[in-house]
Amino acid sequence: MKIALLGYGRMGQAIEKIAVERGHEIVLKIDINSGEYDISKADIAIDFSIPSSAFDNIINCFKNNVPVVSGTTGWLKRYNEAIEICNKNSGGFISATNFSLGVNIFFELNEQLAKMMSTLDDYSISMEEIHHTKKLDAPSGTAITLAEGVIKNSSKKTWALDATNKIDEIPIVAKRIDDVPGTHSVTYKSSIDTIEIKHTAHNRQGFALGAVVAAEWLVDKTGVFSMKNVLGL
Repeated sequence: MKIALLGYGRMGQAIEKIAVERGHEIVLKIDINSGEYDISKADIAIDFSIPSSAFDNIINCFKNNVPVVSGTTGWLKRYNEAIEICNKNSGGFISATNFSLGVNIFFELNEQLAKMMSTLDDYSISMEEIHHTKKLDAPSGTAITLAEGVIKNSSKKTWALDATNKIDEIPIVAKRIDDVPGTHSVTYKSSIDTIEIKHTAHNRQGFALGAVVAAEWLVDKTGVFSMKNVLGL
């Protein structure tokens, strides 16, 4: 499989290492200063660029019949627009806030816990995410996905960054600490006890492996998919 890497930071380099180990070829490494490039030489693209360039990168793939796996967050307000262009061009697309197998299991666990807690009014919910200082968006896309999972399965209506006193909001605290790949926790607290679920990434290998596995699954497919499709969850 010939892979174009859109974004060649730490995640792009981790993906390159795993992809090569799995027998794939990296035919493009596109970074912010790369200039024009021919995406059509790739069988598939993996996008871990920056929010300001992700949308254009993805649309360029669709217009050149190259399926794309995107892990960039911070641009997702234009997600529906991207889907329309994908479908118009019979493209293939997977966008995920987190490609880690463990995190995707964590997403499922979070939704099941939200269902069980939805009728227990004595518990308040809060979320915390911690990432490295170079992460540009806050809260993380993973934290937003966790909040959306709770909203879907409870009376909560929205999420808010940092403290909130509104009963229908989920407060999210975002912290930036050097060399933290990603930690996410969901906490339910009452005057009697606290229930917490937590996922801690020890390195970027889980994210990188998941992105490559998603690319292997998506190549030669058309349509819009998720990691649930890839992992059969």
